[in-house]
Amino acid sequence: MADRKANVERDTLETQIKVEINLDGSGSAAFDTGVPFLEHMMDQIARHGLIDLNIQADGDRHIDDHHTVEDIGITLGQAFDKAVGDKKGIRRYGHAYVPLDEALSRVVIDFSGRPGLIFNVDYTRASVGGFDVDLFQEFFQGFVNHAKVSLHVDNLRGSNTHHQIETVFKAFGRALRMALEADERMAGQMPSTKGTL
Repeated sequence: MADRKANVERDTLETQIKVEINLDGSGSAAFDTGVPFLEHMMDQIARHGLIDLNIQADGDRHIDDHHTVEDIGITLGQAFDKAVGDKKGIRRYGHAYVPLDEALSRVVIDFSGRPGLIFNVDYTRASVGGFDVDLFQEFFQGFVNHAKVSLHVDNLRGSNTHHQIETVFKAFGRALRMALEADERMAGQMPSTKGTL
């Protein structure tokens, strides 16, 4: 499998984002976004997905975190799309269930080439540490649209909002890891009856 790394920059009137990823990394991460709770969640992607992530962001956070969070999702999705390449030989599908105390989430992903998001998380609070948790759906929508994946996110139970969202991100990282692994039995073949993804 080819070197699966990417560097992507997004520069708009609202945000300036830089993302570096290595899909075959060790889980190292470095963030400078000004949004600490989002950084904590993205660290779960790196650690549980064994993906090296370096994300820098400067946005109009004097208004709120919306543009910064959404644009990080967009730029991260673009980086994944670039790094994964032609998708030959990957498993394509990934899934994970992850618990954290009382919370349990399931994430299922398909590197299908077709963007689609189903996001079922009924938060017990509207914010954690001042972060508006509704923005996580914007993050995932931006990611899905630009990584061109189908993503199903379900928080099955949980009473602590921090735990709810942390199980989502840990499961997301592990589902990514499964989907992006080389499938030795595929031997470089396209994982689709269409012959393309």
